[in-house]
Amino acid sequence: MGERFVHRYLASVLALASHRISAEFHVEVRKAGLTVTEWRILASLIEADGETVGELAKLAVTKQPTLSKVLPGLESQGLVTLETSRADRRHTLVRITPKGARLISGLCDRAMAHQQRVLSKLDPDHADRLVDMLRDIIWDPSERIR
Repeated sequence: MGERFVHRYLASVLALASHRISAEFHVEVRKAGLTVTEWRILASLIEADGETVGELAKLAVTKQPTLSKVLPGLESQGLVTLETSRADRRHTLVRITPKGARLISGLCDRAMAHQQRVLSKLDPDHADRLVDMLRDIIWDPSERIR
């Protein structure tokens, strides 16, 4: 039996891989008491100086209206701060707090361990190159990787 279209089409293969890998790790996210959206938001903010709501929505793979509904809850839990940008009052800057960073850092460590298990099926050099190649596809070379 030959390969089907969905097995050859990059977008389909990436989506299937993402779904499988994410579903496995989302068990850990729920054990930590977070929703997948909260996890994506906090993980997108760790190691950053803050993000605008628009950029955070892209990084967290979350629609902006959904993000705008979740952020006040994270702020009330003391996990993020929301600040109107001084440069452009139309933008809100979101920053992770030390409490949020403490909550998410262990989960980020577990996410990287999960990634290593997933990529262990590949030669180590191929695993590193796969991640690098995917970043090349996602980010324009003129953009800075955050």
